[in-house]
Amino acid sequence: MNRTEFTAELRRLEQELGRDIPNFGCISSTNLTASGYCMFSNNLENCFRCTHCTDCQDSSHLSHSTGCQACHQSAYMTNSRNCHNSAYLIHCVGCTDCNYCVGCVGLHKADFHILNVKYSRSEFFAILKKLKRELGIK
Repeated sequence: MNRTEFTAELRRLEQELGRDIPNFGCISSTNLTASGYCMFSNNLENCFRCTHCTDCQDSSHLSHSTGCQACHQSAYMTNSRNCHNSAYLIHCVGCTDCNYCVGCVGLHKADFHILNVKYSRSEFFAILKKLKRELGIK
């Protein structure tokens, strides 16, 4: 087999798989694409070990999250992207090791922030209650 034959066969196999990428080890989940070991989740694509998640893509080790993309090792995330090792983030992008943040971008080891501004715990939850109502977040 020469280089051309090898490359042609590899492309053929990739295209064949691309039409029907299997899910593996998933339990009680629906509408999954190319996902593995996900449980109690819906509408996931390219996810691994996500549980109780909905509408997520390219994520791993998420729990109780919705609408996330490329998030990892996190829980209780909503509509966030590229966030890692975090919890309770809403509409955040590129945050790492953060908890209880809303609309934040690029924060590291931050807690109780809204739009990258730090608040006390009580202030944060008072503002969050109003924001959730305004943004239609449950």
